[in-house]
Amino acid sequence: LTGVLDDCLCDIESIDDFNTFKIFPKIQKLQERDYFRYYKVNLKRPCPFWADDGHCSIKDCHVEPCPESKIPVGIKAGSANKYSKAANHSKELEDCEQANKLGAVNSTLSNQSKEAFIDWARYDDSQDHFCELDDERSPDAQYVDLLLNPERYTGYKGPSAWRVWNSIYEENCFKPRSVYRPLNPLAPSRGGLAFVCLFFWTGLCLEKRVFYKLISGLHASINLHLCANYLLEETWGKPRWGPNVKEFTRRFDPVETKGEGPRRLKNLYFLYLIELRALSKVAPYFERSVVDLYTGNGHEDAESKALLLDIFRDTKSFHMHFDEKSMFAGDKKGAKSLKEEFRLHFKNISRIMDCVGCDKCRLWGKLQTQGLGTALKILFSEKEIQSLPENSPSKGFQLTRQEIVALVNAFGRLSTSIRELQNFKVLLQQTR
Repeated sequence: LTGVLDDCLCDIESIDDFNTFKIFPKIQKLQERDYFRYYKVNLKRPCPFWADDGHCSIKDCHVEPCPESKIPVGIKAGSANKYSKAANHSKELEDCEQANKLGAVNSTLSNQSKEAFIDWARYDDSQDHFCELDDERSPDAQYVDLLLNPERYTGYKGPSAWRVWNSIYEENCFKPRSVYRPLNPLAPSRGGLAFVCLFFWTGLCLEKRVFYKLISGLHASINLHLCANYLLEETWGKPRWGPNVKEFTRRFDPVETKGEGPRRLKNLYFLYLIELRALSKVAPYFERSVVDLYTGNGHEDAESKALLLDIFRDTKSFHMHFDEKSMFAGDKKGAKSLKEEFRLHFKNISRIMDCVGCDKCRLWGKLQTQGLGTALKILFSEKEIQSLPENSPSKGFQLTRQEIVALVNAFGRLSTSIRELQNFKVLLQQTR
């Protein structure tokens, strides 16, 4: 897999080198930090589009929620207060005072935090999101330790998995209607997550081509994770996970996939570029002193922010970014309509994630979809980001903690995919 990607002026070799030597080691460390390892998610939301097929009964589909006692108190306080307009009143204030007595909350930040909580609530009420966000106040929403629930092959496949991807591609992807080709649930599944066939781009504008590539790239990335972290054997209750070259070949080999495998992987690189661009664009938001990756541990919080800013510096140093200014650049009325259609299509895909029957697949599907949705939100908010106030919470652009965690972990998954692709290249050479 070599050469220049379509719709941008970037070559695959440059991305490989940049990811391997600059991004991958740092993003791995960042994901291990408390701020980014705990993700609050509702895995019990009903599927809004069809009758529930029932949850996967395979043990590897299970997600172990994190006990409340393990969650850093700063994260719990942030999630509870962020959406409350009365964050500085009554019981919440008493909780803060109690936490202060225990040394868990830095009292010098309280007034600033209260102002931020009100702004967050106001902004969240009015903001048009690209994703259907979970209600963190729901009793069904639970914290999950992402490090203890890694994304890997679970055995989830068949009609339920087929229906999810078929709905995403056939009902929510832009493509010429004349080449409608549904995925066949009766065909050999190649591991249960079959790909949609190639569509011709004749007459399809840049924005719609980009949308399809983003979804295809996300699908390719997920399949790469499953191939790289596959259950190879389970003896005496000790499972062994690792790369499965045969499974990788089935999903991506040019002969096995009738030439589609390399195209899917190119879409993975394209998605990487999109999210990389979003990280470089959102850097000013985090560079402000008012933004703190707050967990309650001052030393770790400072280190986490320093590492995040270091990654931002690396993203800015990359010289072959995708130029999002080329999107929605037509007449204002048409561009606005297309952008709204783009947003609604993607929001619908985020809702489909609640139809995934495997809890672990649902967890990582929701997180990576929200991460991409956050990246799109950033790319379409450049003016608001550029006008952020330095020393006070922003009124025009805001990211919730959930969006920040999803953004970083979703990009971390893409970085891992590209790194794993290098590993598979070596393994394939060894088998020849």
